[in-house]
Amino acid sequence: MEKINDGEGHPSSSQQTLKGTSKWATSLENLLEDPEGVKRFREFLKKEFSEENVLFWLACEEFKKTQGKKQMQEKAKEIYMTFLSSKASSQVNVEGQSRLSETILETPHPLMFQKLQDQIFSLMKYDSYSRFLKSDIFLNHKRSEEQEENSPEAQTAAKRASRIYNT
Repeated sequence: MEKINDGEGHPSSSQQTLKGTSKWATSLENLLEDPEGVKRFREFLKKEFSEENVLFWLACEEFKKTQGKKQMQEKAKEIYMTFLSSKASSQVNVEGQSRLSETILETPHPLMFQKLQDQIFSLMKYDSYSRFLKSDIFLNHKRSEEQEENSPEAQTAAKRASRIYNT
């Protein structure tokens, strides 16, 4: 498929990527790919007393990139003790967590937490995420983005750019 360009070889506005809250609103995946989005989502989840969900999800993502058996064992144990053990400080509520025994930590593999991570993702996607999009945290951030876009400085820069490209 060919990309549509304006007369000067730049992608047309319909092809330009969404940013900030506009992108976050399209999917939980897009929100979790943006460090600022993760920060705002964590802030929201903290107020809902469920920040451990996104922290667990992020820890699992990081775990998948871990190299070396010893590092994997250490990280796996850290994830287990922080989120999955019955004594965990930030225990996540997943089905079958009690059946994940500590013995599995001896032979870690990158996807060992995948099923549990998927459960937490679904929980966030169908529960917390929709409330986040209606929250003051999200709406205030969206408002401040819109104000920045409509500020005289932004408009002046846009006018300068259009003069440059239209000459």
